[in-house]
Amino acid sequence: MTPVELSRTVLHAVRRAVDEGELAVAVVPERVVVAPPGPGGCGDYATNVALQLARPAGQPAPAVAEVLRTRLLHADGISDVVVTGPGFLNISLAGGSDARLVGDILRAGPRYGHSDALAGQTIELHAAPEVRALVLMDSVARVLRSQGARPQLHCTRPPEDAWVRVLGVPEDIRVRPGTAPLRPVPAPADPTPLGRDAARWALLHPAPHDRPRIGDEHLVQRESNPLFRVRYAHARSRAVVRNAADLGFGPEPGPVNASALHQALADHPRVLAATAAHRAPDRLARHLVAVADALAPLLPSVLPLGDEKPSAAHRARLALAEAAGTVLAGGLTLLGIDAPEHL
Repeated sequence: MTPVELSRTVLHAVRRAVDEGELAVAVVPERVVVAPPGPGGCGDYATNVALQLARPAGQPAPAVAEVLRTRLLHADGISDVVVTGPGFLNISLAGGSDARLVGDILRAGPRYGHSDALAGQTIELHAAPEVRALVLMDSVARVLRSQGARPQLHCTRPPEDAWVRVLGVPEDIRVRPGTAPLRPVPAPADPTPLGRDAARWALLHPAPHDRPRIGDEHLVQRESNPLFRVRYAHARSRAVVRNAADLGFGPEPGPVNASALHQALADHPRVLAATAAHRAPDRLARHLVAVADALAPLLPSVLPLGDEKPSAAHRARLALAEAAGTVLAGGLTLLGIDAPEHL
């Protein structure tokens, strides 16, 4: 169960409690936020929805939490629910959820995390006539499309030819004025000498209100370069899949002790939704770095060593590595950056 699916499950429990008269709430929240539990929490995820509903329901938050806890215990994919602190719901997912997550990613491929949450919505984007603003608008549009929206791109003047040719800025941007344009801190120098991938990363990885650095640090192939870490992790994930095939075995989702990586992969749909909602590709860029860094410790143990025979553990680790590489490739594509299989 992904965080998005769990959020929907909790929201469904809230709605049923309201419909059946257990909670007297006039307005049900449109969404429920779930996140890893904080200090004092337990389980896989926690939510403060009971605290949000306590005042409207006219009940103490622990009482609201207990109502929801009883309902959630009967939901598929949930093994336990514990109420902690002033009324936090701490949710443990059923065993095997990590393997199911990996299977879901492998079945969805690079479209994992895509949804129809914004289906049918036409969203107008207006960019300031500056290279970083236009690259940011292009990436936001890609993520919006992944959530089902139909973005329309506008600027007060056409993009420069080099921005289209080198950086992949769409050339069919509509020329018209608009209100509240995307206006990040401008690039301090021309990013095109870096080439498409490094230039786009340099412009998108910092938050829009931060000043980007346009320098050769984005080209170096070492761990100090976040873009290199992301692309190298993807290339390594593809390499172990090829090497495993040469050894005669393939991926098979199963239990793997890699909680940080599982958490990062499960969080991918939420990150895409937040990136679309806040028009902030930096959230996706930082998330990809987190996935790559969580994948790195797993890679040396994916393939058998010496005379060791491939086991179920190797197949499970291979499946997890392939799933992580799939998320990295899909995320880089949404940023307009290539995900090479060899690096």
